[in-house]
Amino acid sequence: MKHRRRVFLGAVLFLLIPAVACPAQVPDAARQIAEAVLPAPVELRDGAAVLGYDADEHLVTLREGSNDLICLADRPGDERFHAACYHASLEPYMARGRALSAEGIDSRESFRIRHEEADAGALPMPSEPAAVYNVAVALENFNPKTATVTLFAVYIPYATPATTGLSERPGPPGTPWIMRPGTASAHIMIVPPNP
Repeated sequence: MKHRRRVFLGAVLFLLIPAVACPAQVPDAARQIAEAVLPAPVELRDGAAVLGYDADEHLVTLREGSNDLICLADRPGDERFHAACYHASLEPYMARGRALSAEGIDSRESFRIRHEEADAGALPMPSEPAAVYNVAVALENFNPKTATVTLFAVYIPYATPATTGLSERPGPPGTPWIMRPGTASAHIMIVPPNP
């Protein structure tokens, strides 16, 4: 009887103790680099700069680049794989987004702040079209051997349907459309068909 009571009390105490999050396992730099460049066009992968994470999950430069593409490795610790590559002219905009996120600012507010800063000339935006490539999938479905781009975007700040001839509404997969038209982060979106 005493033994059952101890087991029962132990189980109750275990349930009452708050769960402690285990730190995410950060992949080594070579793996982060290999996975970060997956969204990039094949001919640009070797020359892309790569940002990834150190053992303390701080964003660091894992590899300097020799072309104008920057790739961002998957952030460890969540339930999806997301790597992105973008033209270097977008780095101020992307870096500002990461800084605002680190301050706890949600994405909607981040867009508002960055648009205001770009409109005021305080946040430089590309003067020419600038590409973004993404691979984003549930972690359980991620396979580096078969990963394909899940989203293409071409930033064209302040573009509108009138200046591009593109719809504001998504069409069938593979059809380009314009997102956030008329703003600093206006961009052409193309979601490829599922393979």
